[in-house]
Amino acid sequence: MTKPSAGANTVTVTILDQHYQVSCPPEQREALLDAGRYLDEQMRVIRSKGRVIGVERIAVMAALNMAYDLLHGDSAAAKDGGVTMKELRELNNKLGKSLQDLRQLEI
Repeated sequence: MTKPSAGANTVTVTILDQHYQVSCPPEQREALLDAGRYLDEQMRVIRSKGRVIGVERIAVMAALNMAYDLLHGDSAAAKDGGVTMKELRELNNKLGKSLQDLRQLEI
């Protein structure tokens, strides 16, 4: 078992009725709990379809689905009106161009 690092707290994340102790900095606590709830939800959906048997296989299928969604901009955040990775990259490019334009104006 890993000891919590300095400044980290232990958080209990529950996934498919199993409790996992995870170390994380206090400022990341809520994000970690949200991630745990999201994973639990995704695994429950897969389990409810009855096509995948075994917690390990359910976890792998959930991880694959979430990775695919993340890489292809189909994440739950995107579906709920959030920002996709593709949109973040586009915004980052626009911001970089705007900063470059501002630097040229300063010269």
